[in-house]
Amino acid sequence: MGPDASARDRFFDTSHLGADLKTRALRSGVFTVGGQLTSKAIQFGGTMVLARILTPRDYGLLAMITVVTGFVEQFKDLGLSMATVQRQQITHEQVSTLFWINVGLSAVLMLVAMALAPALAWFYGEPQLLWLTVALAASFIFGGLTVQHQALLRRQMRFKALAAIQVAVLVVGVSVGIAAALAGAGVWALIYYLIASAFANAVAVWLVCAWRPGLPRRGSGVRGMLAFGGNLTGFKFVNYFARNLDNLLIGKVWGTAQLGLYSKAYALLLLPVRQITGPVSAVAIPTLSRLQDDPERYRRYFLKAVSLVAGLTMPAVAFMILMSDEIVLLALGNQWAEAAPIFRMLGVAAIVQPTVSTCSWLYISNGRADRMLRWGVFSSVILVGSFLIGLPYGAIGVATSYALCMLLLTFPSMWYASRPTPVPVGGIVAAMWHPALATASTGVVLAGFTNGLPRYSTGVSGLMLGVAITSIVYLLVSSALARGAPPVLEVISLCRGSRQR
Repeated sequence: MGPDASARDRFFDTSHLGADLKTRALRSGVFTVGGQLTSKAIQFGGTMVLARILTPRDYGLLAMITVVTGFVEQFKDLGLSMATVQRQQITHEQVSTLFWINVGLSAVLMLVAMALAPALAWFYGEPQLLWLTVALAASFIFGGLTVQHQALLRRQMRFKALAAIQVAVLVVGVSVGIAAALAGAGVWALIYYLIASAFANAVAVWLVCAWRPGLPRRGSGVRGMLAFGGNLTGFKFVNYFARNLDNLLIGKVWGTAQLGLYSKAYALLLLPVRQITGPVSAVAIPTLSRLQDDPERYRRYFLKAVSLVAGLTMPAVAFMILMSDEIVLLALGNQWAEAAPIFRMLGVAAIVQPTVSTCSWLYISNGRADRMLRWGVFSSVILVGSFLIGLPYGAIGVATSYALCMLLLTFPSMWYASRPTPVPVGGIVAAMWHPALATASTGVVLAGFTNGLPRYSTGVSGLMLGVAITSIVYLLVSSALARGAPPVLEVISLCRGSRQR
């Protein structure tokens, strides 16, 4: 084997990660969370600025476009990035072949999205959507160029580099968007934001990941990876359809104003939640994939991660529900006041949704994307039914029906995902039970505070006091229930120990 081949192999070999996987996972989590917090602080600041320059109609137009472009873009990956991360053994020839498949597919999808632009403009009766959709679709090609490079960085658990890329890309996108909005570009400012982000990401990823693809080869052994990726893409297809049909229906029946309120409330709610689930998921999947042959370690790691996700997201969402009026007013301004009731109802779904999403780790890390697809089809049918039930009552009706549906699907989703794995469903329920009980207790205390809020303070000061009350009460109750340090504090302690070593 020549020196070039030996140098290439460092991108694919993961044997060195097993020596201290726990420490690596913790460090990866710290870097990912740090990157997420930094980038989302930038994004939140950009949202505050853009929401005061642009209008709900502008965001409604973007939501109409992304129903189509976001759906088409689900196929650019074809699940092949996760196949690269999940596989125990992989070669340069296989990744090169996958790279060219991703690039070719992105080019096809770009043309498909452009071809659908006239139909989208006709469907909504908004001629402006034609060129907005064409422009946004042009950025698809940048995504195809980065799929395998990013997968290799995740496979090697180089999350520090990925976090740096994320922050840099967001700075570029937000800067371009705000500059365009100030120049009077209107909804085009949001399109420029997204295109600039996609281009900056492609440049940054190629600079950081030194791997370069070779020519595609037949017989390189990618058939199994394509099957895995196909099932994963099938799940993304049905899941995206179900998760975005609410936007399409609200926009068609109730118009851009209602859709703008709904989509912005949903995005504002998920903004902080994804800062928790995103980093944990990014680290959990490659870590669990490396533990496939060690069922006991796999079970312990998964349940600890579930408890961590529940312990971080449940009290955060409870806080956002009870302080919804203040959050919407501060983040978006007075013109978005009608989004607060929608924000509250979607928050009910978000209480359990992050924990339920950890079921995907079980499917992916065990290579069972086929089961993931079957569950996706079943749950999507239920979700679509909930949207249709709530649609006659407007955006708030859809949000209410969706929240109730998510609560009903919580246990079945965990039961089905756990069946062929070392993780029992009872263990998952136990891992989220203490955080749920502590959150309920904290919510009672915080509700008492919010009822007396006008007597104390409002705005930023009221929110800061609410954060302090939520944090203190939750940590006290969860520590008492756990009879020791809750998972959140345990992770902080382990991170400190890792840093000292």
